[in-house]
Amino acid sequence: MDRGVIYVATGADYRDLATASARSLKAVEPDLPVDLFTDAPEAVAAGLFDAVHLIANPHDRSKLDCLSLTRFARTLFLDCDTLVVRPLGDLWDLLDRFDLALAHDVRRASDLIRAGVSVTTPYAFPQFNSGVMLYRRSPAMDAFLADWVRRYVAAGLYRDQPVLKDLLWESDLRFYVLPPEFNLRRVTLLDAWEPEDARPTILHSHRLMDHMRAGGERITDVVALMDAERAALEAEWDAAGGRDDHPVARFDPRDGG
Repeated sequence: MDRGVIYVATGADYRDLATASARSLKAVEPDLPVDLFTDAPEAVAAGLFDAVHLIANPHDRSKLDCLSLTRFARTLFLDCDTLVVRPLGDLWDLLDRFDLALAHDVRRASDLIRAGVSVTTPYAFPQFNSGVMLYRRSPAMDAFLADWVRRYVAAGLYRDQPVLKDLLWESDLRFYVLPPEFNLRRVTLLDAWEPEDARPTILHSHRLMDHMRAGGERITDVVALMDAERAALEAEWDAAGGRDDHPVARFDPRDGG
């Protein structure tokens, strides 16, 4: 099959999130095949996913095992904490030229997102967010995915992105950096963009998991998501000492920063 979307979800909470994300996708792309990889296929209600695949040996990064198992020639992998708000359009055409497309992560000035495993890269080459990835089946991509699994296991890390950064820096794989509207991690950019700046397509926010982490309200729509993201932004700046100083200097490292 030429193109489709896959989710990887282990546990009831993540299956629930994947279901909500897939529903948002189907609302704007009703004919696009969507598959789910999960540890409990019997718990998935019929009718939404076109195919449900068993994860026989689930672990914290089961997605790395599942990426190469896609039945599609062109695949969009989506994390469960996403909402698709616009048709994907000609996004797929990127794979006429590239094997992989993904976006930079946020918090690029932090040690967390600067980190690799064995490679030090320039500031302008931070980690890439692995929660939205568009890729095609090719010998080069198959080898890349296999190497990612092997090196992730060898590194013994929880996060997969430090290994991914090393691989992308060292590899000759043809990859493209997506504009942020296709993996909008900092959703409050919607407040700053001018009308012709972008067409928001995929929103990707941990606020969609707040009910799992802190027992808060379940967020299911974009309006509630924006309210939560605005509040989180203000709390972040308050914790850093505020942002009433110079609009550039406020980003300089502070005590312990």
